Amino acid sequence: MAQNFDMVVIGAGPGGYVAAIRGAQLGLKVACIEREHLGGICLNWGCIPTKALLRSAEVFHLMERAKDFGLSAEKIGFDLDKVVDRSRGVAKQLTGGIGHLFKKNKVTTIMGEARLVAPGKISVRTDKGSEEITAKSIVLATGARARELPGLEPDGKLVWNYKHALKPPHMPRKLLVIGSGAIGIEFASFFNTLGADTTVVEVMDRVLPVEDAEISAFAKKAFVKQGMKILEKASVKKLDRKGATVTAHIEAGGKTETQEFDTVISAVGIVGNVENLGLEELGVKVDRTHVVTDEYCRTGVEGLYAIGDVAGAPWLAHKASHEGVMVAELIAGGHPHPVKPSSIAGCTYCHPQVASVGLTEAKAKEAGYQVKVGRFPFIGNGKAIALGEPEGLVKTIFDAKTGELLGAHMVGAEVTELIQGYVVGRQLETTEQDLMETVFPHPTLSEMMHESVLDAYGRAIHF
Repeated sequence: MAQNFDMVVIGAGPGGYVAAIRGAQLGLKVACIEREHLGGICLNWGCIPTKALLRSAEVFHLMERAKDFGLSAEKIGFDLDKVVDRSRGVAKQLTGGIGHLFKKNKVTTIMGEARLVAPGKISVRTDKGSEEITAKSIVLATGARARELPGLEPDGKLVWNYKHALKPPHMPRKLLVIGSGAIGIEFASFFNTLGADTTVVEVMDRVLPVEDAEISAFAKKAFVKQGMKILEKASVKKLDRKGATVTAHIEAGGKTETQEFDTVISAVGIVGNVENLGLEELGVKVDRTHVVTDEYCRTGVEGLYAIGDVAGAPWLAHKASHEGVMVAELIAGGHPHPVKPSSIAGCTYCHPQVASVGLTEAKAKEAGYQVKVGRFPFIGNGKAIALGEPEGLVKTIFDAKTGELLGAHMVGAEVTELIQGYVVGRQLETTEQDLMETVFPHPTLSEMMHESVLDAYGRAIHF
């Protein structure tokens, strides 16, 4: 006999598990189906373990700079296996926590592979066989996986995807990273800090291409200073694998040259997990591997929703989580506001960190806004200098007519934490006057946020 639920979530990543818990909190009978592991890619192979690796690299970098702080550290080194073990331990701890939260909130966990067989009906293949589940509402939260380009497919030995890079079989000596989005540049930053001779190839005209051009240029300058080689408007056409080396055919400026590497990381985007779910039979519209939805994550099929990476950009865990909450509240009869992609911050945890929210300067002008732009450099901030992190920039963009904060963009130490101040400001629809009259504590990095706003209106004090 089929089990019946009010709400079934397919996928237990940061969108799915949050949706399941919120639904249960609202009194719904909820089940969550997961084919691999609770926490999805984010907790197991993405957001969390990469940050653990990057923290180790950050500490290593600080140890190398000990003299700058009046300290001494001799025979500095690292054990890559232990660095990875710490990262895996952090991921395991959080994954176990989700299981506890499911039990606490009375969410039924079903480990297996789900397929939609009819509206409101799911067939689940488990290690014990198949079972049928029915639900008034179904939420697709199946996530995404790394895109593989022909000829650049990972093999886990010489050519890696993000999973291989998180459990590297060796420390790269000469590394090629294909793609300079968040995933690519974070791995480039990690291995470069640990001593790898690192080259980054980006097909677009600049690294971190979704960021404001001025921030991208600042970040590139920092990466090059750290020893990275950055090739923009370039693409890897072919990889020849032989023995312990890979020969990359790199095209740039109409010419193709070859370079040898011992390790290649492919970070050329993601594709949604839409296969074998029965979507075509139900008439669900899929565009370039992503489920098409409206602003409330509805697919057009009654009672079927899609959230997170499988539903398209921005491909961010916090976007997925908030969509999960919104959908759960909608299913429970509430009237939630839709999640606005333009108010979701993006964070990249390379060194230096990069963070942004809202429109870039170029996008604001394209949209027809007359803008006022403010900037403040880290070198003008006492806390940044005291931390030994004087390289960075805070940039703010306002609508010249209304004072609306259109966008904020940062590069430098801890900007992934600072950005939330501007996110809150946009959510509350604050104006330049509200921000200028806000008192920021001293000495903090956040003072630069204030100064950047002041600078947009010709009122900067410390620069």
